[in-house]
Amino acid sequence: MTDITAQSAPGARFLTRERIIKWTPLLVLVFLVLLFPFFEWLEDFGAGKEHMYLADSRFFSIRNAARIFIAATPALMVAIGVTFIIIMGSIDLSMEGTVSVCAVIFAFAFIGWGGTLASWAWLAIPVALLVGAALGFINGLVHVRLKIPSFMASLAMGFVGTGLALLLTGGDRIRVEDELFRSLLTVRWFNFPIMVYVAAVMLLIAWFIQSRTTLGRNFYAVGGGEELAHASGLNVNRVRIMGFTLAGVFFAVGALLAVGRIGIAETATGNNFMFVSITSVVVGGTALWGGIGGVWNTLVGVLIVNVINNGMVVIGLPNFLQDGVLGILVILAVVLSTDRKSVSFVK
Repeated sequence: MTDITAQSAPGARFLTRERIIKWTPLLVLVFLVLLFPFFEWLEDFGAGKEHMYLADSRFFSIRNAARIFIAATPALMVAIGVTFIIIMGSIDLSMEGTVSVCAVIFAFAFIGWGGTLASWAWLAIPVALLVGAALGFINGLVHVRLKIPSFMASLAMGFVGTGLALLLTGGDRIRVEDELFRSLLTVRWFNFPIMVYVAAVMLLIAWFIQSRTTLGRNFYAVGGGEELAHASGLNVNRVRIMGFTLAGVFFAVGALLAVGRIGIAETATGNNFMFVSITSVVVGGTALWGGIGGVWNTLVGVLIVNVINNGMVVIGLPNFLQDGVLGILVILAVVLSTDRKSVSFVK
């Protein structure tokens, strides 16, 4: 009996809860990538087409892959910002207002300073990043200094941002038609637009901050146990404020890419980013109570969300079904990642 137990122990150790949580999002992504071409095959088979090859798949085409990545890049930037906050065990719901304000201020500054990147209008880019950082800083300051729960403070700041964007635009759209700036979308390298590569560079920067800097390690320390981090001499309030400020910068990058994708800045530019970003972070495997996960998890989560949205369009399913599937995935992700024996509640 002892020998049998000893032989089965390695397999039991291999299939630990941590390993399952770590690899499930990636396996879900691979499953989805294979699932939608299968549905295409079923559709073609039902139409009397006997053979279908991957080269014939609408979902597996390079054009469709580019479409998925184009849709994913602004959402990825916003979701990365949210990731830093959730790692700390907090939540940030201000992204829609921040994205709208950054997009609108960028567009006004861009047009006012020449309307083309070949002029002084390029200064509108750092201005937008500074605006995002400032809004994030205020968000963190309200949360920490006034001791307001992060979800309430950030939700209020999101409403403030949306109202400010509406005040600045009067409900109008600001068009950014500069060919150099729009080259983010129109110019392609190896079949993918420049904005995809910009997002990849920002993802690497986020990974470096998360894993190679003291600030990134402090995020995990705060999320792993705020009281313990405070007892070890860490200035938890300062770390939280810096985290919200950094998130604001990534929200601003998302705003710039969103404007580059459609060429328009308006109050509605930030719409739907809250749902997509929070869903992506949770589905990707970053724990809501903090200390677990990271930007690579978020990348997988963003791809899962966009593959579902794209694949359901390809096979002709309605929008409400897409949202329902994403909602079920969120519930499953939280159930898998939450140890209800040790966590009394999820904030």
